[in-house]
Amino acid sequence: MSTNPSDHIIPDKRLAAVCGLFCPACRVFIESTEDSVRLQIIAKLTKRSVEEIECHGCRSEKRGIFCNKYCKMTQCASQKGIDFCGECVEYPCSELKAFQARVPDRIELWESHQRIKDVGYETWYEEMMEHYSCPKCRAINSAYDLACRKCGASPSCCFVKEHWDVVSKLIGKAGP
Repeated sequence: MSTNPSDHIIPDKRLAAVCGLFCPACRVFIESTEDSVRLQIIAKLTKRSVEEIECHGCRSEKRGIFCNKYCKMTQCASQKGIDFCGECVEYPCSELKAFQARVPDRIELWESHQRIKDVGYETWYEEMMEHYSCPKCRAINSAYDLACRKCGASPSCCFVKEHWDVVSKLIGKAGP
């Protein structure tokens, strides 16, 4: 799958997380699919093996330990026969609220669920490709990439631009 938004986008449901996160903008996903050196650094920092950390998306065969072992939403959605937490009659449940409270990558979780409900995951997916792409080189960046990981443009994407104060405070960086 191409992560360049200027290419023809084919939404991949494996990369649309049950909880409402957009997998292509996840640091672990990016590192698993594009940057094995950074993946090794994350593994070392978390005291996990690269194999435990590696993740290819929420609904993929290769889910990292954080999504595979600690995520309760995927199993819950499967048991209820729904695709996204926003479809549940208990939405938002206490588990999802606790998950959303951790920032910065979960700031827009409620908006994502509403958007998926309003326009479908395919349109939401296309919008997220644009939302997380660098305005200069079009690379997909994570919520933690203040500057583009490919070309260095700052801010790295619309998400970071909209949430600069929260993101930069969390990772200890000064403003643009």
